[in-house]
Amino acid sequence: MSFAALPKDSRRAGGIAVIPLSDSIDKVSYQNRPVMIVKENAQKYAIFGIPLSAPLGNLQLETNQNPISISIASYPYAEQHIKLKDQSYVNPDQAQLDRYAQEAKEQNAVYLSFSPAQWASFPNFIVPTKGKFSNSFGRKRFFNGEQRAPHSGLDIPAPVGQAVVAPTGGVVVQTGNYFFNGNTVMIDHGQGLISMFCHLNAIKVSIGQHLNQGDLIGLVGKTGRVTGPHLHWGMSLNDARVDPQLFLNK
Repeated sequence: MSFAALPKDSRRAGGIAVIPLSDSIDKVSYQNRPVMIVKENAQKYAIFGIPLSAPLGNLQLETNQNPISISIASYPYAEQHIKLKDQSYVNPDQAQLDRYAQEAKEQNAVYLSFSPAQWASFPNFIVPTKGKFSNSFGRKRFFNGEQRAPHSGLDIPAPVGQAVVAPTGGVVVQTGNYFFNGNTVMIDHGQGLISMFCHLNAIKVSIGQHLNQGDLIGLVGKTGRVTGPHLHWGMSLNDARVDPQLFLNK
């Protein structure tokens, strides 16, 4: 199921549900948090990000009318076993854990935000840097044999210094050098849609800067927890990390 320039409908953990709405529905929420609503070709849709932690079965959204139930299907995410030379990225010490907790607080505040849309109709997205990528999103990860959270972004292998650009327009809402993510930029595209770019060699934007699609935001690097140079591209929708490939209309 797909609709014009809207994201691809893929009802799985880490996927997106594109849900046609009647004209009488003007509010949709999940766990008391607002869900994006757009209008394309006179049809109204809810664009809902499904959390990676969502169990199989039915999931319910609340509206100002009747609730909406969607079915979450299974999906064959792969496993990834990674060996790291720096053991602190597997078992951080207390100071590193404290640093990570503060950084996670900053990032979560952005993910929970819900600003007005930066666009009149849902925007198209481009790949933020050149490179051949595989389906790295959602992989079950093991670092030095120890299981960690599933991979919540798309990795694009690329040489250090290669340009990273905004996949669509938005506002820079956070930048920083983080313990796991390295040099990072976060862009707010409106209505709870946030993009994140990690492991950068250099950041070329500042907080509050308005961006158009294709504007330079940084350079590919290998900062933070990495085994080689690449861009980690993450997308969050209503505080759910979703597969960035679903936004690419090829």
